[in-house]
Amino acid sequence: MPDTTESVRGIVDHIIFRNEENGYTVFVLGAGDKELTCVGSFQSMDPGESIEVFGRTVSHVSYGEQFKVERFEYCEPENAEAILRYLGSGAIKGIGMAMAKRIVKRFGDDTLRVIEEEPERLSEVKGISMRKARDIAKQTDEKRAERKAMVFLSGYGVSLALGVRIYRKYGEEVYKILKENPYRLAEEIEGVGFKTADAIAVRGGIELDSQYRIRCGILYVLGLAAGEGSVYLPEEELFVRSARLLGVLPEAVEYELGNLAIERKVILKEKEGVRIVYEARFYYVELGTARMLTDLNVRITAEEDDTKARISRVFKRDSEITLSDEQQEAVACAMRNGLFIMTGGPGTGKTTTINAMLRCFEAEKLSILLAAPTGRAARRMTETTGFEASTIHRLLEISSSVEDEREHLRFERNSENPLEADVVIVDEMSMVDIFLMHALLSAIPVGTRLILVGDMDQLPSVGPGAVLRDIIESGAFPAVRLGRIFRQAAESDIVMNAHRINKGEQIKLTNKSRDFLYLKREDPNLIISNCIELIRDRLPGYVDARPFDIQVLAPMKKGLLGVARLNRILQEYLNPPSDRKAEKLYGDGKFRSGDKVMQVKNNYQIPWEIRGRHGATVREGSGIFNGDTGIIREINDPGAYMTIEFDEGRFVDYPYGNLDELELAYAVTIHKSQGSEYPAVILPLLTGPRMLLTRNLLYTAVTRARKCVMLLGKEEAFRDMIENESELHRYTSLKDRILELQGGEGA
Repeated sequence: MPDTTESVRGIVDHIIFRNEENGYTVFVLGAGDKELTCVGSFQSMDPGESIEVFGRTVSHVSYGEQFKVERFEYCEPENAEAILRYLGSGAIKGIGMAMAKRIVKRFGDDTLRVIEEEPERLSEVKGISMRKARDIAKQTDEKRAERKAMVFLSGYGVSLALGVRIYRKYGEEVYKILKENPYRLAEEIEGVGFKTADAIAVRGGIELDSQYRIRCGILYVLGLAAGEGSVYLPEEELFVRSARLLGVLPEAVEYELGNLAIERKVILKEKEGVRIVYEARFYYVELGTARMLTDLNVRITAEEDDTKARISRVFKRDSEITLSDEQQEAVACAMRNGLFIMTGGPGTGKTTTINAMLRCFEAEKLSILLAAPTGRAARRMTETTGFEASTIHRLLEISSSVEDEREHLRFERNSENPLEADVVIVDEMSMVDIFLMHALLSAIPVGTRLILVGDMDQLPSVGPGAVLRDIIESGAFPAVRLGRIFRQAAESDIVMNAHRINKGEQIKLTNKSRDFLYLKREDPNLIISNCIELIRDRLPGYVDARPFDIQVLAPMKKGLLGVARLNRILQEYLNPPSDRKAEKLYGDGKFRSGDKVMQVKNNYQIPWEIRGRHGATVREGSGIFNGDTGIIREINDPGAYMTIEFDEGRFVDYPYGNLDELELAYAVTIHKSQGSEYPAVILPLLTGPRMLLTRNLLYTAVTRARKCVMLLGKEEAFRDMIENESELHRYTSLKDRILELQGGEGA
């Protein structure tokens, strides 16, 4: 294929748009008697600068022909006219067009040499003092130094956007760091991982067995394990994975692991006769979590009969709630203990039991706080209890700041500023990872009751740890597992089939159920066509919901029935293009006004506002979290932002530089659906990797539906999922830390 790269040399006429965070810039380049609209990432860009751009011409759906810059080079202004345009542009603070004319009139084509080599001569120009002359020279030198650094970094394969961040962090020290230990970038700059740092290091000639490289590689492997949900790795597995990654012998990894242990960057322990390795912060956060759980585990009411009498008095006055024996035991445990855990599947009365607890706590005039990991789960908790619930992040009053290119998160509620409540109840605990649990416990003083509620058979948290499971399996704290399915719930095939799936029992796959339906299909395109018909025409009236609320869930991102392909096709049929809908090309896809989208990473700083009539702001806040869904209301190309309305009427203006945080959400992975509930769920499935298609994945998908589940695909695929009880193994040890503190056995 022929090389289509072009080059154009000219002067930056003016800048249309610039994102200072990532350097994305739209500007007009004057090239002779022509003007060219250019787009690309630049560490700095000022009108009047002479540059040569390399790239290709592309056609934008709204703005027509543009030049997409792949790389560029700064050029020295060639003559007095070019120098005048550069100095007069405001690129050098304190020099306007009038002063630029006087400078260039005095020194002509020699102006830049004078500024660089004889800056004191600038004082010969009217209006420039010796002090100002030195300041002009300093600014010019700084810009030249930055450009030199960009050229140096590009030699290591560093992109322009990343180069900006590296130079802002290190300045002139960048040369020393990249030559001696580029792995510092992975440790000190947000978004730079081991692979990026390693590619830079290898280009720079660092040896494969460099101690810096091996140590950084070990920590990277432990970080990958954390991404898989583990808080540690067995030593031998760490050796094998690190050696494979680094291309070195396991002995070299073992030697540097010892050095990391001496520096306390890793913690070595033994578990069941096997040495295990933690990144230090994971070990201490687990240990701290175990200690705080143990501290909260105090007996608040000594007399059991007294507790039962108090509960009885409440329900004599309130006959609306009738409790089973196990529900009554759960309420009594919650009343008697500082820490209590309640678990159970769908239809077992968790919500009713929480409401009973709330009545009892209210009767005793106790202050209560309710929370859940996601906004959707918190809203559902509010609807079912009548008490306002919030996300755990909001409960803990999360805030963030950016220092040294890293986002620093902190919770304003902590051990020094604890939550002010007598009772804290947290639902959907299966989604809570070890770090969020540690933060929550830090804000709960001893004497406050903490009640943890969840379904331990659902998928574990996205983050590291298996908090709910480890707490329950430790057997160290009061816990009740609700098992009885109530009559009303037993009439639902969704509830009954969920329990059958959880037990490994096969289910009837027919289209005769009222709320659990199956269509046998083997053609992926026909399955997608059926999905469109169900969402657009059949299910909204059946479940009394908008098409927007009906959710397609898929086990995987890739493949013929993966989330990526499903979203591209569903977008075209559920929100087809029209002249009235603006579009924004992004990556290999597009966003369109009216699209359903999901936030795929936590953004604690982005501002939102709730708008009243005529668009007036009635409430403001910040933070949109992983899993939040919304609709694109406006795409504003001149302003380079998209406006999205999220749940609760929160409007957010997303700069184009933040679009990597958004994905289409007509279809989402089952993992992303955790904590959510939808009127109807559609689950298309033909085949996939056995390690992904597990029983608890299907169980989680089915329990997301409130009124209807629709399965489409091969019967054997769903039956295989029910048979496959394997789970991706997580190495966690909260249970061991708890037992250690209580004098039992542990790692």
